[in-house]
Amino acid sequence: MIGDGKLPDKVTVYEVGPRDGLQNEARPIATADKVAFIDALSAAGLPYIEITSFVNPKWIPQLADASQVAGSIQRRAGVGYSCLVPNRRGLDSALASGMTEIAVFLSASETHNKRNINKTIADTLTAFDDVIPPALEAGVRVRAYVSTVFGCPYEGKVDPARVVALAAELRRRGCYQISLGDTIGVANPLQVQHVLEQVLTVAGRDDLALHFHDTRGTALANVLMGVSMGITTVDSAVGGLGGCPYAPGAAGNLATEDLVYMLHGMGIATGVDLDKLVACSSKVGTLLGHELSSKYLKAALGAQTRAGRTAGQTGQTG
Repeated sequence: MIGDGKLPDKVTVYEVGPRDGLQNEARPIATADKVAFIDALSAAGLPYIEITSFVNPKWIPQLADASQVAGSIQRRAGVGYSCLVPNRRGLDSALASGMTEIAVFLSASETHNKRNINKTIADTLTAFDDVIPPALEAGVRVRAYVSTVFGCPYEGKVDPARVVALAAELRRRGCYQISLGDTIGVANPLQVQHVLEQVLTVAGRDDLALHFHDTRGTALANVLMGVSMGITTVDSAVGGLGGCPYAPGAAGNLATEDLVYMLHGMGIATGVDLDKLVACSSKVGTLLGHELSSKYLKAALGAQTRAGRTAGQTGQTG
């Protein structure tokens, strides 16, 4: 077995589809449909859902209704709802909308950080002074995303030492968890092992999450390496929604259905109802007007279609 040979009994699935997924879609979705989508994800048993981003609508018009969405969803007991916050103005809006968890973000590579945030990494960390301390003072938990951990579309390989330094700094600043992102989907399991071995010298297993894109089809293999090393939080997006506007060619996130199917098949609990998840994906795919990339979703919908045809044929008496 890879890693230390042990698999966890449970993995926490951190759903990012309503934010990381929908922000990259060309077709806008009505606020009421977003709210229904998030409520359906809650009902499917997702323990954490990133619902939106309080960013200037000029940059991400798809999420211009952040306050309305945050104020309209049905908040279920036991479900954590989070949002992305780029600056103090975004934090103020998030707090006014009743958010109890936020996320900040930066890249491990300078070029991607400048393209994505229009700041150097050092300037981004300085800007966090306006967000992280006041959020913590307000009793709000802060999560951090580090993008391009395993490779940059502009710089190529990223030195793991950069990731280690950022992880240590973000923990020092009070971020309860750091999500390590394979933004362009270039990672392989041995690379994941190598990076995690180094990051785990400055952060605990519970302090880390994994966030893989499936551009080259290695996301599930990378997850398997991560969970075998004791990482028990994995980000994913229903249907495989997502991408990165500043990472040319990047495919969507690891599909939540594919992740849950694999984990359940290995005896690892998630608390997620796979059938309800498929219904969520099917609905959002219809709203977006295109097929979603999840392999399990395609298989499940195909099986439903075949079952319907068989039932129809059986019912034809002639």
